[in-house]
Amino acid sequence: MTDQLPDEVMKKAVKGISYIAHPMRLRILEYVDVNGPSSVSAIAKGIGEEQMLVSQSLKKLRDAHLVKTQRRGLFIYYHIQEEYPASIFVCIRKLFGYMTDSFYFLADDCKAILPRDYTTMVANQIKLFANYDKMRILEFLTLQGESNVSDIIRAIGCSQLKVSQYLKRLRDDGFVVCRREGRFIIYSITQGVHKTAIQCIHKRYESLAHKEEF
Repeated sequence: MTDQLPDEVMKKAVKGISYIAHPMRLRILEYVDVNGPSSVSAIAKGIGEEQMLVSQSLKKLRDAHLVKTQRRGLFIYYHIQEEYPASIFVCIRKLFGYMTDSFYFLADDCKAILPRDYTTMVANQIKLFANYDKMRILEFLTLQGESNVSDIIRAIGCSQLKVSQYLKRLRDDGFVVCRREGRFIIYSITQGVHKTAIQCIHKRYESLAHKEEF
C-alpha cells in the first residue's frame, strides 16, 4: 500500500463510508457480521427496529455495494459484500475492549454485538471523517507517515486554507496528532476506525484483478 487511490475510486469509497456513518445502518451491518446471512425480518427483530425502516436501510447499503443478496426459497438473505465493513467491526470491538478492559472483545476472532450507545457513537465518529478531502489527508498520512502541511497540500491537490482547516478538525476529533519540529508542524494519524477504514479500502482495491470492479 504505497500509492494513493485514483480519484473515482476514492469518491466511491467515501460514498460507501458515508452510508456506514448512520447508527441503524451500522447496527444492521454489525448484526449480519455476527450472525451471517440474514433475512430482513431476522435483522429487524435482532436490532429492534421496524422492518420497513430496515428494508429501506438495506436498499441503501445494497446500492452502495456494502451488502449483497441471495435468494433461498421465499426468503432473501443479506451478506456483507465489501471487506472494510467487516474489518471495521474488528477494530471497533477492540477499541471497546480497551476502553472497558474487556478481554473478550480484544480477541481477534471475537464476533459479538456491541452496546447500542457505543455503536451509535462510532457511527457518529465515522460521520466526522466521511468526507473526500479529509479521507485524502488520512490516506496520505497512512501511506507516508509523519508529514508537514506542505507535503499534504502537494499530495492531495487542495488549497492550503482547506487543508489547514481540515487538519484542525481532524485533530480536534482525535484522528490526527501534531508536534512542532523547528518551523514546521508535523502531523501523524492516530489508531482507530478511521485508519482501519483507509487500510481496508486499499486492501480491497489492490486485491481486484479488474480495478473497475471497485
